[in-house]
Amino acid sequence: MPKKLKPILLEDIALYQIPSNLKYSPDGRYLAFEVTRADLEKNDYHTDVYVAEDGSARRVTWSIDAGIVLWDDSETLILRRSLPDAKPGTTELFRLSMRGGEAEPWVTLPFPLRQMEKAGEVYAVTGSIRLSDPDAYLDTPEARKEKEEKEKEEQDYHVVDEVPYWFNGAGYINGRRSALFSLRVEDGKPVCKRLTAPAFSVDSLCADGDMVYYAGTERHSRESLYNQLYAWNTVTGKRETLWRKGGYSFGGLFALDDQLYAHASDMKAYGVNQTADICAVEKNSVRKVFVPPVTLYSSVLGDTAEGSGGTYTGEGAYLTLATVEDHNAIFSLSPAGDGSLACRTLWEQPGLVCSMTASKDRIAMIYQGWNHVAEVFEMNRDGSGMTQLTHLNEAALEGRYVAEPKRVDYTSDGFDLHGWVLLPQDYSPRKAYPAVLDVHGGPRCVYGETFFHEMQLWAARGYVVCFTNIRGSDGRGDAFADIRGDYGGVDFRNLMDFMDAVLAAYPNIDKARLCETGGSYGGFMTNWIVGHTDRFCCAASQRSISNWVSMSFISDIGPYFGPDQCGTEGLFGDKNTEALWAHSPLKYAKNAKTPTLFIHSEEDYRCPLPEGMQMMQALTDNGVETRMVIFKGENHELSRSGKPKHRIRRLQEITDWFEKHTRV
Repeated sequence: MPKKLKPILLEDIALYQIPSNLKYSPDGRYLAFEVTRADLEKNDYHTDVYVAEDGSARRVTWSIDAGIVLWDDSETLILRRSLPDAKPGTTELFRLSMRGGEAEPWVTLPFPLRQMEKAGEVYAVTGSIRLSDPDAYLDTPEARKEKEEKEKEEQDYHVVDEVPYWFNGAGYINGRRSALFSLRVEDGKPVCKRLTAPAFSVDSLCADGDMVYYAGTERHSRESLYNQLYAWNTVTGKRETLWRKGGYSFGGLFALDDQLYAHASDMKAYGVNQTADICAVEKNSVRKVFVPPVTLYSSVLGDTAEGSGGTYTGEGAYLTLATVEDHNAIFSLSPAGDGSLACRTLWEQPGLVCSMTASKDRIAMIYQGWNHVAEVFEMNRDGSGMTQLTHLNEAALEGRYVAEPKRVDYTSDGFDLHGWVLLPQDYSPRKAYPAVLDVHGGPRCVYGETFFHEMQLWAARGYVVCFTNIRGSDGRGDAFADIRGDYGGVDFRNLMDFMDAVLAAYPNIDKARLCETGGSYGGFMTNWIVGHTDRFCCAASQRSISNWVSMSFISDIGPYFGPDQCGTEGLFGDKNTEALWAHSPLKYAKNAKTPTLFIHSEEDYRCPLPEGMQMMQALTDNGVETRMVIFKGENHELSRSGKPKHRIRRLQEITDWFEKHTRV
């Protein structure tokens, strides 16, 4: 008889060490990355820097939290470190030599750093400035101290006069812009010069030799979805406008063989979630050279892995992550004879890749399969010879039961779809089990065959856990993902058909003990479900949307996202209001009977707190059993990067709610 494995525990989520921010040295000899670990005693996180060489990784920072900025040369890493006595509004940079020794202080930037690229003899830097005081970076120490004292007098007030005035994870951003600076270091001191207008905000930046390319736009009172493209020659100092006509949202800039490319979307066919085309950009010219069939980043979800991007340009190719149906792949794009970019797949397999980079002969990535938490892997440049570099999380899962995803195929609304179930240890067809349906966010995200702590916990508690990718999900192109104007329609039918398929495949699931949960879009769907069916014995709605009318007027992305997703032409007028309200779960709250738990964060500016409050109050007024837990100091990312104790409490609340309503 096989030995019984230990169950995944709720508090295990604080044991995982999560790698991120991969960067190869210019010569490819070293691979640097960060590792974040929880500190339950302080209810916080610590981040350390590791360096791998010849297939072996070692930790290189110990005393103070550090983050990687860039490689200054093949032997020197520039770090930003969080010091207890750091001056507010500044960024302290350190240099760490691969020859040994601790990181040494280098320069203190007179603004909060966002991005830094080396461009010939100078650095191109983006940093946060105030529209009302754009040259504060030039202040003397005395002037800076005087302004700090005045700010203390204003700390009890927020004054807003533009939209968005707040942003999830960044707090109140009214009057703040991301400026482009040139940076030189002379006699150990930074010499900075702001290059963009006070109202201009940089959205994307890349450096190619002495050239710096950047996309952005000036913002006055209201944010635009479109931006412009510019070039800066760091030798001559000349700045040139490449595209100012508007009509495109540019991002993901890269240069390949002296040609500038951008991920560009006109948002005409599929709205704000439209996949960007890759375009070759020259002065007053934007030309499509590759139309991606899928998203060129990772939208596979997890609650133990950070990051979603990964690109590399060099050796005649542009490498990028892609989301293919329910997993990730690495695409290589190279110039073809007709001026387009030809695409081939270097690597592809089930699971989640949350970060990727490359050197001239190696590819590194952070990969997570169904049976392990994120680790750093390396492979050859052609995608072969994948080997594991780190073993950060093996001890946390040693001897634990990890449920393997079992695929369930089904058809709904004419589409061939599939999902998975996780079965409890020693699962028996003769025994009755409760079940949990978990709905992902986005909606343009996907579930895959990857480790998900909350789902593994519920499987360990004896639940059959069900999850699927319905219409609106990513990985199958824009047409599949486009549910604008049909929220609560085809997506709801897909979910109900999936549950029918799961119950047919596993008839011993107790239909009277079905639970449901989801966050963000999944929270919207939870609110929608309880107003449209009574098949679930309880539900847990997380960081949800209940009212598209109110959400559109208070969310950081609301003014454009709400009307776009509900298929309206704007925010005003009876016709638009009626459409927004028709897709609002709050409209149908009078039908709800399902006991519902609400989880929301006080500083969630993506799906603001009143969205959960409205639905909770409506259900309570209707006599439905409810409970709401509000997390102070947290935002929309509570489940992924909230404080350790808060993440544990969130999961405890949901699990207790399920167990209360499924207890026999």
